[in-house]
Amino acid sequence: MSSITFSTAAVSPVRPATRLRLTARGRRVLLALAAIPLAVGIIFGVLSGGSALASGEDAGTVTFETVTVMPGDTLWSIAAEVSPESDPRDVIGEITRLNMLQGGVLQIGQELSIPTQFTN
Repeated sequence: MSSITFSTAAVSPVRPATRLRLTARGRRVLLALAAIPLAVGIIFGVLSGGSALASGEDAGTVTFETVTVMPGDTLWSIAAEVSPESDPRDVIGEITRLNMLQGGVLQIGQELSIPTQFTN
């Protein structure tokens, strides 16, 4: 049987990996390169956002009828009152969306806007 022996002279020491060192100028260049997409995005937003400006024409105004919540009123009773021919569930859904009501909670004296399709 044969054996292999290694002497310490045959094994070369491993050098540590070279770290990337950035000088101050290198950091500035890297920062500038990273900022270019941001600058391009801002410029694009500024240039394309100008088309959204309002013209000098009069815009149509939207008006809503409002109902003041009285003691004992519920969304169901208000829906039945403002639109007796419609399904109250549909009217309640529209009133809730229009007034951004959370959980259908009403406060006495609260003004509720009524959607135009349910007004007389």
